[in-house]
Amino acid sequence: MLGTPFMGVLYLWYNLHIITLKYILFMKVTKTKIEGVFIIELDIFEDDRGFFVETYNKERYQENGIDVEFVQDNLSKSSKGVLRGLHFQKEPYAQGKLVQVIKGSVLDVAVDIRHGSKTFGKWVSVKLTGKNKKQFWIPAGFAHGFVSLEDDTIFNYKCTNVYNKESEGAIAWDDADLNINWQLDQYGIREPIVSEKDRENVAFCNIDKDFVYEEK
Repeated sequence: MLGTPFMGVLYLWYNLHIITLKYILFMKVTKTKIEGVFIIELDIFEDDRGFFVETYNKERYQENGIDVEFVQDNLSKSSKGVLRGLHFQKEPYAQGKLVQVIKGSVLDVAVDIRHGSKTFGKWVSVKLTGKNKKQFWIPAGFAHGFVSLEDDTIFNYKCTNVYNKESEGAIAWDDADLNINWQLDQYGIREPIVSEKDRENVAFCNIDKDFVYEEK
């Protein structure tokens, strides 16, 4: 039977191991030009065997200003040139999204649709790839979309609310007022592949006042 001294050593080793992991793991959170939208870079431990990366830790994300509960995860696969968006959900099913590419690459875009915000109608974009493993945090009150830059791109979403069809909202990806630079020419995409549903998305100027900016 294992004695108390051995158990004490085991307990000490376990706690030192946990403490070491906590402070070795690193994440860099970069603020964007739009309040509340963050780009997250994670520590990647890589060698000839492969890699390890911690993609979510509730305490660590809370410490960096992302204090939410995720209730649904989604995964999509897209061919090169597929453009999805710009999507959002209205209250009471508004969603915050933590997004990341597992394989391939995308240009990911968030648009501020909070009426009264000083950045209302402004957008920010980031290139997410399976190699850089960056994450993009998009709070509720934003429309979201992306264009796939490679075939077989796998895209992961963590969402703060469940999908609700009746709460869907969408804005035209090529809206003239938003004037989003999707960088299509840069990646050799002559014409994006857009679903029939997304071709019917409304103009930005016609969206309802679903979100109102609240000063923090």
